Amino acid sequence: MITRISFLFIILFITCQISIAQNNIRLRGYGIEIGVLQTGPMNAITDVQGVKVGHTTLIQGDDIRTGVTAILPHSGNLFQEKVPAAIYIGNGFGKLAGYTQVKELGNIETPIVLTNTLSVPRAADALITYTLMQPENENVRSVNPIVGETNDGYLNDIRKRVVTEKDVLNAIAQASDGPVEEGNCGAGTGTSCFGYKGGIGTSSRVIPEKLGGYTVGVLVQTNFGGIFKLNGIPVAKELDNYSRMLKYGSDGSCMIVIITDAPLDSRNLERLAKRAMLGLGRTGGIASNGSGDYVIAISTAEENRIPYESDSPILYQNFLRNNNTTPLFLAAIEATEEAILNSLFAAEDMIGVDNHERKALPKEEILELIENYRMLGH
Repeated sequence: MITRISFLFIILFITCQISIAQNNIRLRGYGIEIGVLQTGPMNAITDVQGVKVGHTTLIQGDDIRTGVTAILPHSGNLFQEKVPAAIYIGNGFGKLAGYTQVKELGNIETPIVLTNTLSVPRAADALITYTLMQPENENVRSVNPIVGETNDGYLNDIRKRVVTEKDVLNAIAQASDGPVEEGNCGAGTGTSCFGYKGGIGTSSRVIPEKLGGYTVGVLVQTNFGGIFKLNGIPVAKELDNYSRMLKYGSDGSCMIVIITDAPLDSRNLERLAKRAMLGLGRTGGIASNGSGDYVIAISTAEENRIPYESDSPILYQNFLRNNNTTPLFLAAIEATEEAILNSLFAAEDMIGVDNHERKALPKEEILELIENYRMLGH
């Protein structure tokens, strides 16, 4: 027989679980759909076969709010099996490591790591360690680590530079091809977006089979500002939550990673990367003077991997024609927009260094606003 105390405990447990589930509802859980293309099964960058994501989240005392996010394009030895890649600079106020070699050679040879601004050198060193440790890399003497960043110094005591090599290697080791944790985790632990708590967000799109059936996945680290919009609704204007002089909450940065299984070369990957900035613009981001907005785009098509060594002087690859890229462009725009919104919906209130606070998105107010717009036929 269940006692009164046991019964109350069960009710409390169920209530807590419902509360936790509600806090973790993503954008589509509220009936809000972005764009016209279908998402992948997980609506995440890991819908692209072989892609893995891992986080190390560092929340210590009252002043450390930072971390590391690692993205692995495939599970093999990336140095030995490089993949086509491109990087597009939306606005260059940032410290992205590894850009010039990607621009020159059109490929990447390490996982992608995201972290905070002052931890880029340490993360790059950790990626070198990781690469040199890999089997078959015993004779490697040059590594181009790819590290992106945003500045989480409002909530995190960034000057302490607490991120270690172990934290980066742990994020890589923890990487999984399942659902991706979003919000206050990994490199998004201490970030802000549109004056609210930002974080990690992800989304995906699958283009129709008759157009190739390819998947495009996006992961973002949101730490930027502007005039927030949600699915075309001017939220910031309606809630009067923006500075008319654009001095408060407009600067910041956004790292965007796009991965697709479509066979694209570096040139068309850069074209794909450019479209992500349109997705950022749809949310109200303005790529302000002090914003570091970078897009890294990668193709994982197995037939186009680039061997480090080969007996043949000729590299044979098959790439999608220019005329067939348009659906992928649309997929990148929609997935970027939704990934940014997912980062906001997943984030929770946080207090950090010097008692600085970032509130989570006011979901109830926004949902009411959306409903009002629907009733008015917008």
